[in-house]
Amino acid sequence: MKIAIAQLNPTIGDLPGNAAKILQVAQESANAGVRLLLTPELSLCGYPPRDLLLNPSFIEAMDITLQQLARDLPANLAVLVGTTSKNEQAHATGGKHLFNSIALLLDGKVEQVFHKRLLPTYDVFDEHRYFEPGLQANYFTLDDMVIGVTICEDLWNDEEFWGKRSYTVNPVADLSILGVDVIVNLSASPYTAGKQRFREEMLSHSAARFKLPIIYTNQVGGNDDLIFDGRSFALNKSGEIICRAPGFETDLIIVELDALQQDLLPSAISPHYENLDGEIWNALVLGVRDYAQKCGFSKGILGLSGGVDSALVAAIASAALGKENVLGVLMPSPYSSEHSISDALALAKNIGIKTTRLPIGDLMQDYDQTLAELFAGTEFGLAEENIQSRIRGNLLMAIANKFGYLLLSTGNKSEMAVGYCTLYGDMNGGLAVIADVPKTRVYSLCHWLNHDGEVIPSNVITKPPSAELKPGQVDQDSLPSYDILDDILQRLIHNHESPQQIVAAGHDAQIVDKVLRLVARAEFKRRQAPPGLKITDRAFGTGWRMPIASNWLAVKDVYQQQVILQK
Repeated sequence: MKIAIAQLNPTIGDLPGNAAKILQVAQESANAGVRLLLTPELSLCGYPPRDLLLNPSFIEAMDITLQQLARDLPANLAVLVGTTSKNEQAHATGGKHLFNSIALLLDGKVEQVFHKRLLPTYDVFDEHRYFEPGLQANYFTLDDMVIGVTICEDLWNDEEFWGKRSYTVNPVADLSILGVDVIVNLSASPYTAGKQRFREEMLSHSAARFKLPIIYTNQVGGNDDLIFDGRSFALNKSGEIICRAPGFETDLIIVELDALQQDLLPSAISPHYENLDGEIWNALVLGVRDYAQKCGFSKGILGLSGGVDSALVAAIASAALGKENVLGVLMPSPYSSEHSISDALALAKNIGIKTTRLPIGDLMQDYDQTLAELFAGTEFGLAEENIQSRIRGNLLMAIANKFGYLLLSTGNKSEMAVGYCTLYGDMNGGLAVIADVPKTRVYSLCHWLNHDGEVIPSNVITKPPSAELKPGQVDQDSLPSYDILDDILQRLIHNHESPQQIVAAGHDAQIVDKVLRLVARAEFKRRQAPPGLKITDRAFGTGWRMPIASNWLAVKDVYQQQVILQK
C-alpha cells in the first residue's frame, strides 16, 4: 500500500483555500497510485484556530466544506483530513461542544471520524478550552490493513520514554493491543530550536517498543507567533527513520507499507540541518514570509541603526520578502556615531535593500522647546532618551501607514526580558522578528550568515552594542555583559531555577537580583509588544502568562528569610 504524507501550509480560517490545497495533493497522490493520503491536524481550518472555534457559523462552514471536499476527491483514494466534529452529548454530560477530529474521506463521503484523546494545556496549547477528549482507540481497515489513527499529542505520553505519565492513557499502547499494522499521526507541532531530533528520538522509542511502524505528518508554515517546521517522517517497526520531509517548506512524500513484511520500506530522507543557526534562520525567514503574506502585506520596513539587531532583521526580511520589497530607514540623532550610518548603509548594500535617511535632530529640539517649561529644573534622563526612540517609532509608523508596509520591530529577547526597549518607540511594529532570539544567538546567527562571505558588516558584529540615546552610551552601562545576562535569563525563564540556584552556578547575587527585578518590572511592556516569532520552548508570546500587577518579589524576599531562619 502506498501512503502519501502531505506536508501542508494552511491559512487559518481559509476553508476553501485549505480544501483546495488538500484536493491538489490528493490528485497528485492518486496519479502516483497512492491508496491513503495523510494531512496534518486541523488541516481544513489551520492550526491553531483559537477562538474561531467558538463561532458556530465557522464550525458549520467547516462541516459543509468537508462534505464538499469528500465529493471532490479522486475515486479509490482514502484521505485523512483534520477537522472538528460536534460532541452530541455535550448538553447531557456538561462537556465541551467540539472534538478535535480526523475525518476519513472515501468514496465521496465521510466514512469515519476519529477524536483526539490527549489534549495539551501547556505552553501555547489550550485545547481543553475548546475540545472534549476522545475516549476510544482510533483505527480503521483499508485493503485488509488495520491503520491506527492518532492526533499530535496522542503520541507524547510514552511513560517508558518520559519516565512518567502526563495523561492516564497511552493511545499508542492501546492501539498495539488491538493489533494494528501501522500507526499514523496527524500533527500540528510548533517549531522550537532542536525539537526535531527530540521528536524522532521519542517516536523511535515508541516504534521499537511496540514493534509498530509510525508515520508522523506535521503542518508547515507560520501562523501568527507560531512557526511550524514540517519535517514529517516515518519509522519502521525497529524504530529506524525510513523517510523525512524537508523543513520549512511544503512537500508530498510517498512511503510504501509492505503487507508481507508488515513494515514500511525505505524512502527519501532529507538531512538534518548542519547546525542550529541554519535551522533558526530558516524558521525566522518562514515566519516573516507567512506572517506578511497571510496578513496581506507584500513589503516591509524597519529602522536601520547600524546595530547588530536591525542588521539581522533586515537580512531576514530581505530573504523572506525579497530585497526589492524592504525599506531600511536611517534616523540619526546628534548622538549617533558616524559608523552607525556607514555600517547601516554597508549592510543595505550587501543585502540589496533600499534606504532613506530622516535625521531627527530638529524634531528633538521641537520636543525640548515644547517641554522646556514643564521640565525646567530637571536633568536630562530617561524621559529625554525615550523621546528619541518615540520620534523614530512615529516616523516608521507614518511611513508604514502611508505606503502599506509591515513594520518589523528589531528588539531581541534579552532586551525584551529586562525591558531595555521603549514602548511606542523601538517596540512599534506589526511583528517582532527576533523577540525570542537572545542577544548571544543574534551574534551567532550573524556569524553563520557570513560563512560564505560578508552579509553583516564585520564592524556591526565587533563594535560594542549601544542604543546611542546619549553621548558615549553602551548597553553595558545598564546591563551585565550579554553572555552573563543570557545565561541568567536561560536559567530563570527556561530552566525555572531559583535565584539561589543561579548564584550557586557562579553568578553574582546582586546581578541576579537586578535581572530578576528587571524581568518582573518589564511585564507591562511585553504585554503591549507586537507578536514575536517563537523559536524556543519559553517565548514571551501566547504561552507566557505572567501577571503585570504582582508583588511576588517583595513577598519572596520575606519568604526566603523565613526559610533561612527555619533552617
